Amino acid sequence: MSGFDVQDLEFPAFDGQALPGRLYRPRCHAPVPLLVDVHGGAWIRGNRLNNASMHEALADEGIATFALDFRMPPQAGAGTTFADVHAGLAWARRHAGELGSRPGWVGGLGTSSGGHLLMLNALLGGAPGAAADPEPLVGYAVACWPILDPLARYRMARERRLAPLLDAHHAFWPDEAAMERDNPRSIVERGDARHLPPVLLIQGTADANVDHFRADAFGEQYRRAGGAIDVLKYDDEPHMFITVEPDSPASLHAMDRIRHFVRSQCRAAG
Repeated sequence: MSGFDVQDLEFPAFDGQALPGRLYRPRCHAPVPLLVDVHGGAWIRGNRLNNASMHEALADEGIATFALDFRMPPQAGAGTTFADVHAGLAWARRHAGELGSRPGWVGGLGTSSGGHLLMLNALLGGAPGAAADPEPLVGYAVACWPILDPLARYRMARERRLAPLLDAHHAFWPDEAAMERDNPRSIVERGDARHLPPVLLIQGTADANVDHFRADAFGEQYRRAGGAIDVLKYDDEPHMFITVEPDSPASLHAMDRIRHFVRSQCRAAG
């Protein structure tokens, strides 16, 4: 294997609209693992290029990524966002062979608010209240600095008067009840999760966007529910540390752990 290719593709949203995605595919004749990337941006901004440095590093080591674009406020409401992410995950799994992988080797990569969108779909098999896929959307999930308790994060932002974060929550949800409904931690705690895929959760302790102990709390809850999860904490690392400083020792270590986790999941899947 030598290098990788980048290809811009489209996938159909739930309403038939064509949405863009970018495939980073290793130059390899054999099937490779595939991560479907759900970008962050506080639910209201960002695009499929947010995590390009991660995608390139993964593809260079034999792991493909398919990075999704999806509609967000103010263009569309939260329900459309959830459904677009679901459509992208389901499409990638159905077309895994064409993307250079296998259905059982398809996992998810979500960062920040994208970690929330990924895990919500992974746990429920679809958007809250919508018809769910009987089969898991992803075989495993990598969640980096994810917002897995949006209600707790909203209250943290309110207490600390973090106006940009508050504005983002208000743009995405009408009230706290909706934040609780769409809360991965609460879904797991209530026993409402339809699927519990293996998870690798990466979190820095100097993250100003989310309390780092929320990662530990989610990990404990996930294990109690019967799920397998590894929570990796990185001292003094901020939000988005891998993309902000990709060559730092912490970032290089985290990327190595991601590669190891993905490969181990694919070996287990056969």
